[in-house]
Amino acid sequence: MLESLEKMLAKGMDNSMLRFGLGKGYLDAGDAARAADHLQRCVEQDPIYSAAWKLLGKALQADGNLNGARHAWEQGLIAAQAHGDKQAEKEMTVFLRKLNKQTGA
Repeated sequence: MLESLEKMLAKGMDNSMLRFGLGKGYLDAGDAARAADHLQRCVEQDPIYSAAWKLLGKALQADGNLNGARHAWEQGLIAAQAHGDKQAEKEMTVFLRKLNKQTGA
């Protein structure tokens, strides 16, 4: 799957859905840094894509960037609230609470 998505990107088909698919695929494959790159591009293209913010936070956390993860989830909460995405809002609230507890913030 990742190979075909990468081919689409190489052909110039760059959009938020493609970047989300690449980000999720790389995150599932254990490549958090590469996932974060694609998910960052995704939210730049579509700033209210709450699911992308949620995964971006997970990728950044997995890559050891806890401040980046916090920022992504905070931005994701704003996007989810503006978009009415209650499930993503709940999940990111839990992620932030756990992260803050872990870091003593």
